[in-house]
Amino acid sequence: MTVVEQASLTKFDERDCPKWPQARADYYRQVGYWQGITLGEVLKKQAQQLPHHEALIIGQDRWTYQVFDQKVDQLVRGFHQLGIQDRDVVVVQLPNINEFFAVCFALFRLGAIPVMALPAHRRIEIRYFCQFTQAKAYIIADKYFGFDYCQLAREIKAEVALLKHVIVIGDSQEFTALSDLYLEPEKNDILAVLTRPNPSHTALLQVSGGTTGMPKFIPRTHDDYLYSVKVSTEVCALSSHSIYLCSLPVAHNFSLSSPGTLGVFYVGGKVVLTKDTSPETAFSLIEQEQVTIAALVPPTTLLWLDAAKNTAYDLSSLQVLQVGGAKFSAEAAKQVKPVLGCQLQQVFGMAEGLVNYTLLTDSEDICIHTQGKPMSPADEIRVVDEEDNPVLPGEVGQLQTRGPYTICGYYKAPQHNAKAFTADGFYCTGDEVKLTESGYLMVVGRIKDQINRGGEKIAAEEVENQLLAHPAVHDVALVAMPDEILGEASCAFVICHPDQPIKAMVLKRFLRERGLAGYKIPDRIEFVNTFPKTAVGKVNKKALRNCLIKTAINY
Repeated sequence: MTVVEQASLTKFDERDCPKWPQARADYYRQVGYWQGITLGEVLKKQAQQLPHHEALIIGQDRWTYQVFDQKVDQLVRGFHQLGIQDRDVVVVQLPNINEFFAVCFALFRLGAIPVMALPAHRRIEIRYFCQFTQAKAYIIADKYFGFDYCQLAREIKAEVALLKHVIVIGDSQEFTALSDLYLEPEKNDILAVLTRPNPSHTALLQVSGGTTGMPKFIPRTHDDYLYSVKVSTEVCALSSHSIYLCSLPVAHNFSLSSPGTLGVFYVGGKVVLTKDTSPETAFSLIEQEQVTIAALVPPTTLLWLDAAKNTAYDLSSLQVLQVGGAKFSAEAAKQVKPVLGCQLQQVFGMAEGLVNYTLLTDSEDICIHTQGKPMSPADEIRVVDEEDNPVLPGEVGQLQTRGPYTICGYYKAPQHNAKAFTADGFYCTGDEVKLTESGYLMVVGRIKDQINRGGEKIAAEEVENQLLAHPAVHDVALVAMPDEILGEASCAFVICHPDQPIKAMVLKRFLRERGLAGYKIPDRIEFVNTFPKTAVGKVNKKALRNCLIKTAINY
């Protein structure tokens, strides 16, 4: 096999991503939902129209759109010289820093595909991301909140043969320094002959929370993702005067595209980044930078509400607080406007596509008690019972959806796609909802075996499999338990082998040492002798969850 043939085997293949039926795709283009624009071109446009307008701020590092665009072009040259090309996959695991965007936009312009890993991911997840996608490069910061990502990279590099490059921001040690890849133009500049990426091709891979085993990869095209961003900016009334505080992990779909940082860049606004989610830091930035819009998950919102009652910071510039990622209680929602002095906007969306917003003009009752309505007239939703029959408005059912920015299938997952999508192309979201007469959704819960821990999605099966790797564990069942701050926390019910008793702290240490992300490690571990069973002999997780509200656990 030649070098060229070997290289082609590692390229991202669009045939592994289920696509919209041709008639629907043609319609989306005809009516202008898909505009044939790439993500890289959005930034280029703003650099031309608003060159001196500030785009990105973190601490003393302030980039105008012109500086931002120049840094992206420099990295395009550097990545290309390193051998990163169209359809190569790159795992990007960066915190909230300006370089995250320089890296991603450079990859967009090359046609390379970033995998949006989170700083909290560890060896189990990163190794899987690199192996499954056949990633050519892995991009990290040297350290973040005390964690050594270079050491993690060494372990990954030793286990993943196809991974050619590790690129580091900060102390690069034996790896490639990102700072060395900012290259100025030469006589025969690669930018002059670079092939424009196909807007209908995959631009990035988001990572699903998953419900079974390891996370699934969500392929988002330039066309569909930019449509989602565009409509979000319209619904949220963003403009070039908008100043967005990004304190959530920047790679999250919520903070990236709903309308998120990409939405702000789309309209020429300003993004203020912070790695610190504390109210003290956030309030200081709101006052200093005159922030107009911020996005939070419910647990952080509760901290803001408590802190705002006694703060000396001036928060009057804040016009909109978006809350999403998990169900926001009505009692907490009622406090946002009187305590923070801004409009609450509930956001219920998914990395797979559909985004719902309460409108800025909605009544207080709608903003407090619903999670919004589909943002696009092209969104198709239906709420069905267990046999896929439509339920009446006000009745609880399972949410299904399709549309111009909802995927038609996960990357390289045909068996899962057969279960997750209906024959007529609707995505089965796994959410239990009620649809009001006026078209708003009220989220009731989840059908899928997934825990939503403060906005971070945990697949029960993945954690169960990791616990079962311990020789003392005979069986395990992970369930959600109520939590006042997080909404849901995780509890592992464990059956040990009779002759191998073990302590909870030992199991938690075992998971950390295996490299499981910290947020996936069970908040609580209960040791039991048996599991309650359903009529067909399966573990009755509903009964286990009910046990958690009792003072004693007896079966």
